[in-house]
Amino acid sequence: MDSNALRIGIDGRKFPRAKELGPFGLLERAKDLGRSGVFFRTILDYVPDLDAGKLAEISRHAKNLGLYLEMGLGKVNPFNTAEAPEVRAIGDGDYLLGMTRMIEAATNIGCTALWVDTANYQRTEWGLHAIDRFRTDVDWDDQLEATRKFIAKLGPVLRDSGAALALETHEEITTYEIVRMIEAVGSDILGVTLDLANVVVRGEDPVMATRRVAPYVKKTHMRDVVLFPRDGVYERQIRAIGDGVIDWNGVLGALKAAGPYPNFTIENAWGDRNDIPLDDPAWQAGHPDLAQSELDALRAMSDRYLASVAAGERPGPYDYYVDYDLAKQEGFIERSARTLQRVANAINQTA
Repeated sequence: MDSNALRIGIDGRKFPRAKELGPFGLLERAKDLGRSGVFFRTILDYVPDLDAGKLAEISRHAKNLGLYLEMGLGKVNPFNTAEAPEVRAIGDGDYLLGMTRMIEAATNIGCTALWVDTANYQRTEWGLHAIDRFRTDVDWDDQLEATRKFIAKLGPVLRDSGAALALETHEEITTYEIVRMIEAVGSDILGVTLDLANVVVRGEDPVMATRRVAPYVKKTHMRDVVLFPRDGVYERQIRAIGDGVIDWNGVLGALKAAGPYPNFTIENAWGDRNDIPLDDPAWQAGHPDLAQSELDALRAMSDRYLASVAAGERPGPYDYYVDYDLAKQEGFIERSARTLQRVANAINQTA
């Protein structure tokens, strides 16, 4: 394999027909598409009882196909764990035990960087309350502290298993907060799953966000975005990498400067939208680390996108996903992979 070639895989939850294909079909389809592996969002998605024989069979199938295999766990915010009853169930009612069993099962098949997140994006029409950062029954700072304590409780099993969590840059948490949490619990047990489509929801510039977390990145969710003003907010829509406005040269350059590239997982997300109320005082007050320079960068990204639409260079905001059939969904992955590899090649040539 070319030492400069990236390892680019698919997301086992968001890939088209994922449930129909199942774990073995997903691995085979990834191979058919020339991809390098599969990122199964949680180990319970495909082996809900953690059967060791079934997990070993999936692992062997991946190795036989020459593919990498990645696994995840789920929610680590105790104020959000009620939305993952399957984890509590696998622990016989004990969420911490459920997570412990999942960690042990994953590391037994060689998966040691384990995806986790803090909450969900709920409903677009709920405004600020669509994101758990703005819950009124519990402050976000209290949620972060509870998350830190829970991760610390997992520390012994993580260290014994040689594993680490990879906390996603999800819609509700900032990169500043993730870095502080890593510093609090230790980078040996906590790293990052980098999803740049999410950092913009928190008012962060993708390149600057990457620079902040680059030393800790263990996994990725890769997709592009466009931003455009609508009804007093900026709407984020997902695009294939290269079809949006993220500076991928800056992103890959920051990752390369921090060390070896991680595996790049292309996350298909058909019609995924988020509202970003950049000018809302309540929204701004909920982001103590907010940088005006990064807000300006996001507005500039939006302006560039609208200019390209006006010039006929890009489809309009609601034209991209028209007739988005299976071939186009899989084409999303191929275009994304080509762009990532092209940018990586250019960075290598410059170096």
